[in-house]
Amino acid sequence: MVKWIVNVPVATVWTSVDSPREIDYAAVTNPVSMDTWLDGLTYETRLGLCDQNLVQTQLLYGEEVLITEENNDWAHVIIPSQSTSKETRGYPGWVPKAQLVEAADGWNITDGPVAIVTSRKAMLDKENHQSGLEISYLTVLPFLYEKEGKIFVQTPDGTGVLDAKDVVVTDSPAKGDGQAIVSAGEQFLHLPYLWGGMSSYGYDCSGFSYSMCKANGYVIPRDASDQAAAGKKVEIGAIEPGDLLFFAYEEGRGRIHHVGIYYGDGKLLHSPNTGKTVEIIPLEGTIYEQELCAARRYWGETEE
Repeated sequence: MVKWIVNVPVATVWTSVDSPREIDYAAVTNPVSMDTWLDGLTYETRLGLCDQNLVQTQLLYGEEVLITEENNDWAHVIIPSQSTSKETRGYPGWVPKAQLVEAADGWNITDGPVAIVTSRKAMLDKENHQSGLEISYLTVLPFLYEKEGKIFVQTPDGTGVLDAKDVVVTDSPAKGDGQAIVSAGEQFLHLPYLWGGMSSYGYDCSGFSYSMCKANGYVIPRDASDQAAAGKKVEIGAIEPGDLLFFAYEEGRGRIHHVGIYYGDGKLLHSPNTGKTVEIIPLEGTIYEQELCAARRYWGETEE
C-alpha cells in the first residue's frame, strides 16, 4: 500500500470536502499559513469549527496517513497514529491532496532514529537554502546526521536542517513521569484554544492531553471519551500530577465533554474552550469540580 505523508507544517482534517469556508482558505492551501488563518478568525468563526462540525483533528508535517477515497482535490484519510472508536484503523477525515505527498522509499518515523521537535516551534531550513518552514512542537522527522550543531533530517521533499537546540534525536522516545507531562503542558500557558487543534498553533482539550502524553512517550487515544475508556483507572482521591481528569454533563453523570491534566494541589491544567487559553485553575468551586467524573493514568506502570 502506498504510504502518504503530510507536506505542510499543519494539515487540518475536515469533516467533509464542503467544510472549509472562504475564511479558511489559508488553511487548505500549500503552502499553509496557520498564522494568517488563525488571525483572520473571529470568535464566532472559531466557534463554528466546533458548532458546525467542520473540523475533526489535525496532522503535523511528516505524519503518515492512509488514503481511502478521493474526491476531486480532496483525499479521505485514516490517521493510524490517532486511535479512535470512530474507525478501527485510525482517525478519519478529509485533507486537501495538495497537502499530502507520496513518501519516498525508506521513509520511516516509527522506528528511529528520528528528530522530534521539542521547542514550541522550530525553523526547518532546506539544505539548498530555500526559504524555511516553521514547524510545530512534536513534529517527527527521520534523522540523517548531525554536523556543527545542526540536525539534518529527511523531509517530505528532500533534506532539511534543524537547529540542535530545537530537537531531540532518539531511537525510542524516553518515557516521562506524571510531573514531566505537567511540565510539557506548562510551556503552552496562554496559547489560544483551537477546536480540533493538535499543534503548538492551538490545541483543543483532548489534543492537549494527547500531545503532552505523546511528548513523554505515551500514545493515547485522540478524543476525551476514548481517553477516559483506556489507561489505568485512578480513584479521584488518589490522583497525582500528570493524571488525566474527565468531565461530563449533568454534574458528571452524562456524556464526557472535556479532559484536562491534573496539575497537583487541587488544580487543573487544560485547554478550556473557544475564546480561552491554556490555563491552570483551582478545581474547587468551579463547574469542573461538579462535573469531574473519572481519572486515568497513562504514565508509569499502568498495567491493571
